Amino acid sequence: MNIQMDKSVELLLEYCEQEQFKGWDPYDGLNSRVFRSLGLNRVPFFRLAWIQLFKRNPFNLRRLLLVPKGYNPKGIGLFLSGYSKLLLSMDKADNQEVEKLKSQVQSLAKLLISLQSQGYSGACWGYNFDWQARGGLFFPSGTPTVVATTYAAFGLFDAYEATGEKIYLETAITSAKFVLNDLSRDYRDDGTFLFSYSVTKGNNTVYNASLLGSKLLSRVYHYTGDKSLIEVAKGSVQSVLNAQEEDGSWVYGELEFQSWKDSFHTGFNLECLSEYMKFSGDHSIEKAVQKGLDYYLKNFFTDEGVPKYYHDGTYPVDIHSPAQLVVTLASLGLIKENVSLVQKVLDWTIRNMQSQEGYFYYQIKPRFTTKIPYMRWSQAWMAHSLLVYKIATNE
Repeated sequence: MNIQMDKSVELLLEYCEQEQFKGWDPYDGLNSRVFRSLGLNRVPFFRLAWIQLFKRNPFNLRRLLLVPKGYNPKGIGLFLSGYSKLLLSMDKADNQEVEKLKSQVQSLAKLLISLQSQGYSGACWGYNFDWQARGGLFFPSGTPTVVATTYAAFGLFDAYEATGEKIYLETAITSAKFVLNDLSRDYRDDGTFLFSYSVTKGNNTVYNASLLGSKLLSRVYHYTGDKSLIEVAKGSVQSVLNAQEEDGSWVYGELEFQSWKDSFHTGFNLECLSEYMKFSGDHSIEKAVQKGLDYYLKNFFTDEGVPKYYHDGTYPVDIHSPAQLVVTLASLGLIKENVSLVQKVLDWTIRNMQSQEGYFYYQIKPRFTTKIPYMRWSQAWMAHSLLVYKIATNE
């Protein structure tokens, strides 16, 4: 890891720790006390419009319209994973630094466990804001999703690996019951299926979300040896592979308005498939993963290191794209083989998307940059990514 990246991750972690990992989110507009006082939160159209007003605006309206900073379980899970992996990689002779980092891991793990959504079959997590989806579904704050649950559970699994604290492992293992019992499944004629995004019915069309369920089940299998988990996980994996196009690509989902192809969701798919292979021992899907990886690397990064959003368009440059590049390649064990590309992309991202205060910007568009310091979307992802890169390149 070069000096620029060392300094980048140091500044970023200083910022996040000063903020105590609390922050705003692109989708947290419905937490506005002003919006609620107007009574508009009861109308789906106004909920969606209000969220988009906050998400698309380059100016941060949150202080003015009284949106508080909060803890996002997915973000906390990403921070926890990053810190835990760093702790596991450290030289244990450096007692003072090890104990300091261990204390941070324990603090984040305790916080994450306290943020669980209650009343479901197993440990699960949602977001700390109401969310109105484009398809018409409404998710009240705390509604558990397979996305938030998987990242939270993986944070706890990684914390267990780093500390040996069994409560982290025991809590994360129960999340498999949430996936199995509380998520719905959309079956195909061949018996394969997609997991639903959340417990809310009618949201089972997104490929990366379904794969996160498979990823979670396969890691629980790694600890429990329960082969029935792999049998279920494989049903979701095969359904997504059936949807892979001849060139190796995937669209985002199955609804008509989900037909785009983007960088970080493609990266999510590849990461999940890689993790499934690693934990299940099922390597029958290697060719499909390689085809997807070839497409991903050839279509989503320019020669200058700019991380594109779409396969056929650069903007908006979203901070998720460079962050996920590192995570995807690390999951496949291919950081060193692609170190030139990764360094080029991270160098560009640090130069163009990191503030002097340490935090990373949300998006760059042709005419303006949204510099709002979102904690989950930007800081958690880049902290996790840079720590993963630091570990991979220091070995």
